Amino acid sequence: MPTIDWPVSIRCAAELSGISAKMVRHYESLGLLPRVARTDSGYRQYSEADVHTLRFIKRARDLGFSMAEIAELVALWQNRRRASASVKRIAQQHVTDLTQRIEAMQAMQRTLNQLLHHCHGDERPDCPILDDLALQPTTGKVAS
Repeated sequence: MPTIDWPVSIRCAAELSGISAKMVRHYESLGLLPRVARTDSGYRQYSEADVHTLRFIKRARDLGFSMAEIAELVALWQNRRRASASVKRIAQQHVTDLTQRIEAMQAMQRTLNQLLHHCHGDERPDCPILDDLALQPTTGKVAS
């Protein structure tokens, strides 16, 4: 790997962190990155620490953390006096949320599989799938 001359442009920071330049600007606007240095002509210049933070953010996004959770995690990561219990609390809540979403999606899958089983999928106009969609109340709950 070639040696990198720090600081780097937004394009280079984006490539090094695996995200788009647009997302780099977005994360900066959200305060997930501190204000970066700029050249006299106004171009952003990213340090090695900035790119490391961008990689951290990308990994957290890849794991499905929300932007609010990522903001908390970045702050905790940068705080050397943090309590790991705070980090664990955020991760545990995220796992709980994921579990609930997975269960809801599995219920949707079961319902759709039942409807597919009852649909002939032929030239006739009757369709149990459409009938079910038309008759189900909109309670926000998934039928199983």
